[in-house]
Amino acid sequence: MAVLIAISAQFLSEHYGAPATLMALLLGMSLNFLSESGARTVPGIHFASRAVLRFGVALLGARVSLEVLSDLGVSLLCLVTTALACTILFAIIVGKFAGMDWRLSLLTGGAVAICGASAAVALNAVLPPRQNSDRDLALTIVAITLLSTSAMVLYPVLASHRKHPIGTACRIAP
Repeated sequence: MAVLIAISAQFLSEHYGAPATLMALLLGMSLNFLSESGARTVPGIHFASRAVLRFGVALLGARVSLEVLSDLGVSLLCLVTTALACTILFAIIVGKFAGMDWRLSLLTGGAVAICGASAAVALNAVLPPRQNSDRDLALTIVAITLLSTSAMVLYPVLASHRKHPIGTACRIAP
């Protein structure tokens, strides 16, 4: 089932331009009934959501090699590490003031700081279990995907305005 969802999500992504992660999430949500207690598919879903997911995240992490990191240089690597830590710390502080569970704050902060939806899935797999963890993960992935999709649409628009200083578009003819 996981392979079928992955293939379907990739197909929908290629044909409709939506992120594959979002398509997989929506397809998975529509098949939620397969994880209800007593269903024959529950053991397979638990295996895929733990072992297969961790293996996939490890493969994703293997794409970032030590060689790539060493090419960044020490100063840039320190800057990236500091920015990552500050983003996660900021999310935990804001979450504390908002009354959120620290694990949800860590999940959302880590997802934003690291790389988005795949980081959220990886972090959720290693965080201690909590009530509503699947719901929190789904909400985090949807929010990250919507925000990053919005950014992909808005950044080019904002960048094009940068080329034209304020006032040049509204010149008044003499």
